[in-house]
Amino acid sequence: MVNYTINEVRSLMGRTRNIRNISVIGNNEHGKTSVTNCLTSSAGIMIMEKDTTEMYITVTSAAISLELKMKNDDLDFVKGEDQMETVEIDGKTEKVNSFLINLIESPRLTNFSPEMSSQLRIVDGAIVVVDCVTGVEIQTESVLRQAIPERVKPILFINKMDRTLLELKLGPEEIYQTFKDIVDNINTVISTFGNEDAPFEPMNPSIGNVGFGSAVQRWGFTLKQFAEMYAEKFGISVNKIMKNLWGDRFFDSTTKKWSSTKTNENQKRGFNQFVLEPIFMVMDATLNLEKEKIETISEKLGVELTDYEKDLEGQAVMKAFMRKWLPGGDSILQMAAIHLPSPVTAQKYRMEILYEGSLDDETALAIRACDSNGPLMMYVSKMLPTSNKERFYAFGRVFSGKVVTGQKARIQGPSYVSGQKKDLYEAPIKQIVFLMGRFIEFIDEIPVGNVCCLVGIDQYLVKGGTLTTLKDAHNIRSMKYSVSPVMRVSVEPKNPDDLPKLLDGLKRLTEVDPTVQFISEEEGELFIAGSSDHHLETCIKILEDDGYIPLNTSEPFVLYRETVLSKSNQLCMTKSPNKMNRFFCTAEPVPVDLIKDLESDHVNGIEGYVSKDNGVTLAKKHGITDADNIWCFGTQVAGPNILCVNTKHSEFNHEIKKSVIAGFRWTTAEGVLCQENMRGVQFNIVDMNLHQRSNERGSGQIICGFRRNFYSCALTAEPRLLEPVYLVEIQCLENAIEETSELLSGRRGQVFEKFKTFGASIFTLKGYLPVNESIGFITDSRSIPGVLSIPQYVFDHWQLLPGDPLEDGTMANKIMLDIRKRKGLKESIPDLNDYLDKM
Repeated sequence: MVNYTINEVRSLMGRTRNIRNISVIGNNEHGKTSVTNCLTSSAGIMIMEKDTTEMYITVTSAAISLELKMKNDDLDFVKGEDQMETVEIDGKTEKVNSFLINLIESPRLTNFSPEMSSQLRIVDGAIVVVDCVTGVEIQTESVLRQAIPERVKPILFINKMDRTLLELKLGPEEIYQTFKDIVDNINTVISTFGNEDAPFEPMNPSIGNVGFGSAVQRWGFTLKQFAEMYAEKFGISVNKIMKNLWGDRFFDSTTKKWSSTKTNENQKRGFNQFVLEPIFMVMDATLNLEKEKIETISEKLGVELTDYEKDLEGQAVMKAFMRKWLPGGDSILQMAAIHLPSPVTAQKYRMEILYEGSLDDETALAIRACDSNGPLMMYVSKMLPTSNKERFYAFGRVFSGKVVTGQKARIQGPSYVSGQKKDLYEAPIKQIVFLMGRFIEFIDEIPVGNVCCLVGIDQYLVKGGTLTTLKDAHNIRSMKYSVSPVMRVSVEPKNPDDLPKLLDGLKRLTEVDPTVQFISEEEGELFIAGSSDHHLETCIKILEDDGYIPLNTSEPFVLYRETVLSKSNQLCMTKSPNKMNRFFCTAEPVPVDLIKDLESDHVNGIEGYVSKDNGVTLAKKHGITDADNIWCFGTQVAGPNILCVNTKHSEFNHEIKKSVIAGFRWTTAEGVLCQENMRGVQFNIVDMNLHQRSNERGSGQIICGFRRNFYSCALTAEPRLLEPVYLVEIQCLENAIEETSELLSGRRGQVFEKFKTFGASIFTLKGYLPVNESIGFITDSRSIPGVLSIPQYVFDHWQLLPGDPLEDGTMANKIMLDIRKRKGLKESIPDLNDYLDKM
């Protein structure tokens, strides 16, 4: 039963300094869901197994608001004037000891967890969960790589500690070194991607921002809990003891003194002696059913077991004892309240990366101050289906002002530009929904710093946007995602009458998962694009199970890119369809470093790419001499392809500019080899001879003429195909290393790093794997004896596909022809003579 009421939560909503908006992040299979269960169970919310696998509005895809009541002594550890509210009682200033923890956990849609990114915009802190046996893996690094630049402050929970004790049977020093390696690895990632504008303290158990335990068994602790046990015994402060319980601090049991070096056998590391040894003692007594010893330990530690718990045996009594002695949910929530920032604290240093407008306008100042009396600014991060799955809740966070039922708000989609009307709507807020686990509560208003769901917004927003009451307000920046949709599958209902249901299901799917793309071709064929074959399988299963729509699907296929290796070997001339206009162009490759910068998600732009002005600046930085002549970037509004116009002779440049750009974007969206997107190609317009009569140089003549010319330019510049490549990570035993490496190399992959987990015979292999070779790789790898976990994928880079696509028999040629066949194109090598004209 929930041990707090909605009225108690409502009273805490107005105490902004006592709010913590946090997320649970980390690698799949490291225990994120177990940590969430551990936290919610301490608040009386029990989560069934069904909740952790259901896709839609469950605790694993939305939020739970929890109340944490701290002891007055613990409040002294909360530092910072904006980290805790105070009240006046009988003329005395008292600290408010109740905290509202809005817990937002990432869903488990795929082994990529791409939706983890969408939660980072609305949280201020994150609990990073790491399996102590497998250590820091690539998904953990990937999400931290996004969280740190977002200025989301992390704390660390080292999970599955029971495995080191019961399964691997490591000694105290081996366990300490394992934990130390994890802390060091996390700190390396934080220092690599951190910045001076939001300097976060490193992970350090001695200050209490690192927790240890077993979330599935619901026990855990920070060094603060153990320091409090020993404070009275040693007669020194809790803070001082915590510093002695981590690092090279050794206690001499003979002299009763601490030192930084170990000089004799009487000295033991503080963490080993005062933290691990008591845990070993409890586990030995409970697992061996030494009842007298259990009673003695219970009395010393103040643990009261019920008669039922005393009759338990083996691990059952051990779990019951550890849960009462070191309650994991309370320890982690307390760590979050002490070390993670309140909205008032966080918005001071996060505002400049959140807000698109001027940093000194009314809206920016209200966000920075977390002003409850300022204009409404709410960011909607995602859409959550209602219980009947016919409508959606708009889930987001209030950054300024308050949202009130019936309030008329400006709804600004991600494409909205201040002063324009595109992607702008005005509508009243019909209802406000507050989430408490699987249950919802309707509420009249939500003040600044809180998260909630809105009813009636789904008809205006698809995946996210900004709500405001101020006419001049700009958007809160949309989140960019680290996962690329590099695989695609076609879908159709087995029963044609189910097509409307399928279209509705696809719409809901793309709203729930921001990384899924739904494509409808002109011929009526429907496609789903995702990050891996496993991601696509999950999407298909959701469509079939949720909508009860039997589907026919194609085999998943990989999305490639087209590029060029050199400058065109000739000046290409083509004529418009009416033969009245002539165009002279060349193509050349864009420098690799410039491509990376143009695709960088660290620069504000459109759809993950930089804006035109920033692109021109970057082009100059990378030595593009004619950067001032750049007309646009592509594929669409922006991208890693360049259109440069060097001709000075045409008097109609301004008139035909839009048509030329349209031809360029058509070309780069559907390349000459097999109509795949182009990447890293610069087209140079050298000259144009245009007819004097405007009706002879209409848009149709210009667009089609330039498209043919750009195709001929690409064919004369050594065209090639690029394939996407995953960074893959696998945990295995030593005897499986050779076979696993051979499996990778047999799929054109390679292992570039392997290292051993300290204290265990487990190795981590890191390597590269082409995406088109990854289909079925998980199944094959799991069949190898000694492979311990599902391989983890992250899209890493593009690489040249082996062979010349214009040469018969090469791999690139075969793939190009297969793609042309699938798309219904002419099954032959593109002929330059089809595009190049003669004078």
